[in-house]
Order: sequence, then C-alpha cells, then structure tokens
Amino acid sequence: MNNLTKSTRRQFIGRTGIVTAGISLGVTSLSAASYNRILGANDKIRMGFIGIGSRGSQLLKLFMDQPDQEVAALCDIYEPYLLRDRNKVDPRYLAVMPGQIPKMGEKFHVKPVLYRDYRKLLQDKNIDAVCIATPDHWHALHVIDAVKAGKDVYVEKPLTNTLVEGRKMVEAAENSGCIVAVGLNRRANVVFQKLAREISEGKIGRVSVGRAARISNMSPDGIGKLKPEQPPKDFDWNMWLGPREYRPYQYNIAPYMFRWWSQYSSQMGNWGVHYMDAIRWLMGERAPLAITANGGKYVLDHDADIADTMQVTFEFASKKLISFGIYEATGGDIFPYGELELRGTKGNVYANERGYKVIPSSAGQFQKWSKQFEEEEFRNPSQVLDDGSSADSTFGLIRNFLDSIKSRKQPYCTLEEGHRSTSFAHLANIAVVVQQRLLWDADKEKFTNSDLANSMLQYEYRSPWKL
Repeated sequence: MNNLTKSTRRQFIGRTGIVTAGISLGVTSLSAASYNRILGANDKIRMGFIGIGSRGSQLLKLFMDQPDQEVAALCDIYEPYLLRDRNKVDPRYLAVMPGQIPKMGEKFHVKPVLYRDYRKLLQDKNIDAVCIATPDHWHALHVIDAVKAGKDVYVEKPLTNTLVEGRKMVEAAENSGCIVAVGLNRRANVVFQKLAREISEGKIGRVSVGRAARISNMSPDGIGKLKPEQPPKDFDWNMWLGPREYRPYQYNIAPYMFRWWSQYSSQMGNWGVHYMDAIRWLMGERAPLAITANGGKYVLDHDADIADTMQVTFEFASKKLISFGIYEATGGDIFPYGELELRGTKGNVYANERGYKVIPSSAGQFQKWSKQFEEEEFRNPSQVLDDGSSADSTFGLIRNFLDSIKSRKQPYCTLEEGHRSTSFAHLANIAVVVQQRLLWDADKEKFTNSDLANSMLQYEYRSPWKL
C-alpha cells in the first residue's frame, strides 16, 4: 500500500409522523425568488434529505456537522432508513453488506418531518434546500422537480443515469434562480485546487496523457447470482424503480448493489466520474472528440450486466488522451503513488485527496537535457489528521454549498460542470457496448458516426413518470 493511496433558521416547529405518499404527478412550478425566504446572517438553512441510505447517511452526518443548517425533513422508500432504526433493517442486508448499511441513530435538534414520497417533501414550504442521494436513475426527476419547487439542491454523484437527463437538468435549473451543487468532492480539495493552478502554469510541461483506474478484486463471486423474490415488506420496490421498467425484486439490486446494473448505475458512474472530473479539470478539458472502449464480463460469473474488465480512451482536439480502466477481477495499486497520473514533458504527477507527488522526467533518446526540477511532495494539511487518517473532503463541498445558498454565488461544482464530467461515464459505457471508435459532437451532444450509440443516450420512462 503506498502512502497516498488510501484515506481513510429559524427554528422549525414540525409535524410528527410519516407523511403518506400522495400520487399527484409533478410539482408546482415556482421561481426560487418567489419560493425561498430571504436568509439572514443568523438564519439556519432548513434542509430536506431525499435518499438516506448508505451515501445519504454519510451526507446527513456531514450536514449535521454544519452549525448553520437544520435537518427539517427526511425522505426514503425503505422504512428502517426513514425511521433511522438499524434494528429494523432486513437481516440479509446486514449479513451481506454490513459496511453499506448506515449505523443511523442520529440525535436531531428538532424532530424532522418524515416523507415516503419526495414530491410531498418538495411541497413543504418550510424546506429551503434539499440533499439528493438516491439511486442514479432517480436524480434527474428529483433535481428537476426540486428546482421547479424553488429549492436549492446538493445532488450526489454521478449526476445522472443517461446523458440526455443531464442536459434536461441543466435546462430546468438555468433560469430557476436556484443553487445546484454536484457532489464531486475533489473540487473542494486543496490538493486538486493547487494542482489545477500549477499544471495550468506549466509545472510539468505540456501534458499529453492522464490516467486512472477503478480497482476492486471481486473474484470469485461478484454480487452473486440470485433469483427474483418478494422485497422486504417495508421496502417500496415500485417507487424505487421509478422511471425504469418494472422487473421483479432481487436482493443484489437494492438497496446498494444497483451500482453493478446498467439500468440504474455503473462503475464508470460510481467511481469513474470522480477521476474523469479531476483529470479533465486538471488538464483543462471540456469534452472529448472521440471515445474508444474495450472490455466486458471477462471473469466474473454473476448477475451484474456491466463490464468487470474495461479500458476506455478519450481523445481530445487539443491532442491529449485520458485513459481509464475498470479492473474488478484483479487487485493491487496501479501507480507508485496516488489514484491518478498526469504525464507531461517535464515530469509526472501522482495525486489523490491526501496529497501529490511530482517526479521529474529524464531525457529520452537523442535528447540532451537534465531534469528541470527536483522531486516534490505536497501533503494536504486539512486532510491528514493527527493520527494519520484522512478527513472527508465532502465536508468542504457541503460547506461551500451552504455558503453559496447564502451568497447566491456559484458552488465549486456547478450543474453544468457536473453534467460534463458525468458525460464521460455515459460515453464510455456506450462505447464499450457499441465496440467502435465513436466521434462526439460536444455542442450538439450527439455522436456523428453511430445511430446505435445515439439511441443509447436516453431511454423511455415508465408511466406515469416523464422527463
């Protein structure tokens, strides 16, 4: 293990109990200016949380660490999560994925209102902003309905399940007056902020290649092979599916393993978007010109329908490459330091949230020059704690979001930036299915050489849901 790779209001007088789901489609459209109250310097931001499972609970805790917010409402389709009672969680979930089941038991200053249906939460005029941490296929509807209701939004990555959804979200928020922040937390990290400045100033010379990979050895069983069965009685499976076509419940889909099913997510979305966002930011890139991907289910015999082995290359008009790998049938570090690599004419940089290391290049064939700088290492002082463990940089992203609500200034990762970075995941997932070099028009957001690839940019929502 290398030394950089792992890191470890007002007072609301609320109603009690669970608000039942009323099936009124759509949310009343109000501008942020007409819906949101004006926040004073001493006012607390009243937050609603939509999706409070594994990641949602992590975000809930980080928001609760902020003194200028108040947890006013919670929403989830799984009752033990909604009631914040781990003792009520299905024993099979606890047996198979104990680390992904939140501990819960939070102590709230004011008892939050509980909702099973997010639309009811969005109608609550006591809510100023929402945090969305639902499965990826729900993000578009949740964000679009939230900004229509005049709520500021923090939405977890990946932003969307399809590329078209991302553009629809940007369009919906454009004139809403709402703040929308995307949970790509490296944007709030001082390591990457420092690198973005220094690389643009030529620290490692002309950069031509960026590389990263997601590595998790899931051999031999992956997410397993299960037959459809009845969901737990307190799990609303139909609502969980939402706009996706109906299918029988399986324990290795929800509540956590949907990340290995293309209808709901992918590992390119779950992990790849973090690295794609960081690398394209550091390299100053907006969108690729061409995409090539190879891979498939090469090793694991399990129910997942995404590749366990995959290599994707993005080409840019600026004559640069980004290479990303999904390696879920092998383990071990791919770089000598950090989680990503940038290669320049003067040297290479290896970085993660805890720090970076810059290693100078030496002259190659026929060249006569000495290294142009000494090896350098930078440690993030705000990330490395006294015991050597690492703080969560999502804290900084949440702090920035709350500050943006008050100042009405744009957050570190805007909806447009989040959409651009998430698009890399969608392009890769499409390319590995189509198995050809795809040409991409970033302005029109269309492929120029494949009707099949274009048909995969969006799917038809299940009634009654509409994008």
